[in-house]
Amino acid sequence: MALLMTRTGLVALILAIICGAFGAHGLESIATEDRLETWETAVRYHAWMSLLMVGLGVSSFKMSSWGFWLVCSGVLIFSGSLYGLVLLDLGVLGAVAPVGGALMIAGLLFSTISLKQPD
Repeated sequence: MALLMTRTGLVALILAIICGAFGAHGLESIATEDRLETWETAVRYHAWMSLLMVGLGVSSFKMSSWGFWLVCSGVLIFSGSLYGLVLLDLGVLGAVAPVGGALMIAGLLFSTISLKQPD
């Protein structure tokens, strides 16, 4: 499971960097300032949670995998809905983002509660 967590986090981090570069170079001429800020928020949370996933994977501490999956789902829903909001100009996707945020928070809490010392 640790290898899956680490690889998933690294792939997610690569995608966050790609999305950040796209926002800085591909969207600046076509998106409004407000939408660019939304994109930057999505990239920021995407990157931080990706680093967390890598950290969970390489940690020697034991924990339930539920925390990882909640964080992973939260990133997909939170950042994904904000990316969609900017790219598709669908305001309704902004209402989905808090669900992803709640999943990320739940994942962090679950990871914290289930954390155990290594053998």
